[in-house]
Amino acid sequence: MPQLVTLKIERPGHRTVRLWIPVLLAVVLLSPVLLLALIGGIIACLMFDMRVFATIAGVGRFIGALPGSRFHIEQGRTALLLIIR
Repeated sequence: MPQLVTLKIERPGHRTVRLWIPVLLAVVLLSPVLLLALIGGIIACLMFDMRVFATIAGVGRFIGALPGSRFHIEQGRTALLLIIR
């Protein structure tokens, strides 16, 4: 599971914004929303005739593969760098 997400936002003429977000703290604070998302995902799996446990396992593998990922997005003059550790 990822431990830390670093977010860096650069805009010309503005200060660079850096945020360090601990994943465990975010999961604990967002747990009610995550529970609702899990229930909604299970309902969606049943509606679209998908295997629930295989889908949950796939999402778990995706999250497990995230550490070490870097995403660099540029839109106009704004740049966003997202690093997952």
